Amino acid sequence: MAEFKILFVCLGNICRSPAAENIFRDFIDSEKRPFTVHIDSCGTASYHVGEPPDQRMQDRLRAYNHSYQGCARQFERGDFDRFDLIVAMDRNNLTDLQSLVRQPADSAKLRLFSDFLPNRAPKDVPDPYYGGTKGFDTVITMLEDGCGGILHALCKNPEIE
Repeated sequence: MAEFKILFVCLGNICRSPAAENIFRDFIDSEKRPFTVHIDSCGTASYHVGEPPDQRMQDRLRAYNHSYQGCARQFERGDFDRFDLIVAMDRNNLTDLQSLVRQPADSAKLRLFSDFLPNRAPKDVPDPYYGGTKGFDTVITMLEDGCGGILHALCKNPEIE
């Protein structure tokens, strides 16, 4: 059975990217598929390395019946070698990742999360860190929609080009 490796990336790795990791894990755990998926998340910055996920995001994900686990880490250039698809939560994260590209194959693995959203809009998954409950709920809804889009794309084409 083929294995596909996905990395979700945001700024600090305590809200959006670990939420996407956990939502996607919930999605694949409930689906039968002809491949296995390894999922991880990280941040472009080192602000929260070693910290658990943001408690507000954990609380909101539980309200949506999603699991939540993880420990913040920072993106490393070696992640280009370890993952097949690297998904940035916003254009700033994508720009940060593009600055670390070593070769064309690295660049080919980078995608913006909104590429998997219906109508590909809005372009960025907003950072809910300084917002209230509504901001976290908006992000969770976007992540559910986009993770569904990624799973659909994988089922159609496990290579995701």
